[in-house]
Amino acid sequence: MKKSLFLASLLSLFLIGCSSTPIVDVSKPAGPSASNDEKDLDLASLRDPNNILSKRSIYFDYDKDVVKAEYKDLLAAHAQYVASHPKAKMTLTGNTDDRGSREYNVSLGQKRSVSVKKSMNVLGAQDTQIETVSFGEERADTNCKDDACYGKDRRVDISYEKE
Repeated sequence: MKKSLFLASLLSLFLIGCSSTPIVDVSKPAGPSASNDEKDLDLASLRDPNNILSKRSIYFDYDKDVVKAEYKDLLAAHAQYVASHPKAKMTLTGNTDDRGSREYNVSLGQKRSVSVKKSMNVLGAQDTQIETVSFGEERADTNCKDDACYGKDRRVDISYEKE
């Protein structure tokens, strides 16, 4: 009995050792067409419209800088991406609608971008990988007449370097 168990074990080890099927990691780009930066940062996932990482705007309520719960998954995805790609760097750009003074809107835009950054830090993103900027009302649609239009201006946009 011991002899047959020994032979079965030996045969199993032999068959495992002779396996000729190569193991390919399909999660990373392969071959010479992918640059080192693209391999390191997996830029294709940032550009894929079916990937949550292609969504880059977080919208805010009027006169608020609190990140809404509906953006939890989006923030988590971007935070995880940055945490798993140490060379990745992102910029969070705070924006406001054109109501309010210029100074107030620049301040509110900065508060919004910092709020998003803090949320990402809690989710694992490193502080050194995230820069915050405020454009205030500089990118606002000046033809807005209703809250739906203004709502598109109240946002933080996420952009990555080397995209």
